[in-house]
Amino acid sequence: MTSNKKDPVLVILQMTGAYDALNTFIPYSDPHYPDYRPVLQISPEDVLAVDDKVGFHPAMAPLKELYDEGKVAVMQGIGYPNPIRSHFRSLDIWHTAEPEKMVTDGWLGKAIRDLDPDKENILTAVNFGRGLPRALAAPGVSVASVGDLASYGVLTGIDGEEQRMDALDIFGRMYSPLIGSGAVNDYLSQTGLDALRGADILRTAPEIYSSGVEYGGSPFAQWLKNIAQVHLADFGTRVLYTGVNPGTFDTHANQNITFPKLWGDVTNAISDFYQDLKEHNANEEVVMLLFTEFGRRVKENGSGTDHGSGGVAFVIGDAVKGGLYGEYPSLEPEKLDEGDLRWNNDFRSTYATLLEQWMGLDANPVLGGTYEQFDLIK
Repeated sequence: MTSNKKDPVLVILQMTGAYDALNTFIPYSDPHYPDYRPVLQISPEDVLAVDDKVGFHPAMAPLKELYDEGKVAVMQGIGYPNPIRSHFRSLDIWHTAEPEKMVTDGWLGKAIRDLDPDKENILTAVNFGRGLPRALAAPGVSVASVGDLASYGVLTGIDGEEQRMDALDIFGRMYSPLIGSGAVNDYLSQTGLDALRGADILRTAPEIYSSGVEYGGSPFAQWLKNIAQVHLADFGTRVLYTGVNPGTFDTHANQNITFPKLWGDVTNAISDFYQDLKEHNANEEVVMLLFTEFGRRVKENGSGTDHGSGGVAFVIGDAVKGGLYGEYPSLEPEKLDEGDLRWNNDFRSTYATLLEQWMGLDANPVLGGTYEQFDLIK
């Protein structure tokens, strides 16, 4: 593990909707590629090549710059056994690290419990966006989920902590016939109190933050700014989670129009976030994982791509040994998986690597097994 000034922090970036791996990290020299993509193909001269075989989409220049600096690991052919082309089930698999059966605990929820077993920090994990990703959910684990840090709070219209505590108590008693009593009620009550305390702490982050970096106006860019604010506020947060809005990368049509804009917005925001950390001498403290739920069909549908399998993910940060990991799936027709890229790189290997080599945890109980790890962290 690297020697950090602070405890290592993991930032998860979820690109919901399933981005097209084939046009994200492009096998531009493969003779089959233009055959499968007569309309959507990216010309070889436009690809941001990393070698004579593969390269980034031209809209991903900010990420390519970080790659050239040795700060981006490309996880090729990533996926899971028996691919499922359902958004909901596939995300559930990524969130729980369990492809074979339905389980309740999220992989990060279990990791958070190991990071803070005595529940000493109510802000060990913070999510930015709508709802709480299942990856962060686990019994006994409180996670703050924030829509907008500038206006975040619980019952903020009520002055004074005592008055707000009374209001929470009344709210809890109103719903107690529905949720029962005992351990369940105690847990919900504690979650409410944690939310109240966490809100009061988090709302101070923008007040103590200053930066020369100007983030874009998209929700994703602003959530990354919020993540920077929380990290730089020294709340002891170890896991930060955000992503694009649901369905954003689900490009069944008009992919040539939407795809460049999406990757431009996302990678510019990531670059801004990295530069923000660097400005504050905090760039060695954070590693990012950028993923999506599955890949898309190899053959286009005319103006877009449909649900497929076999994907690409990215691990980003100063502590990362940049380069290519795993093999790019073959485009030979007989080697496709029912017309999709065939995965060859179990996503739990990436999880195990991040948990053990970066976060300093035992990955086995979190993932429910032992998985081969990459030599990914410096």
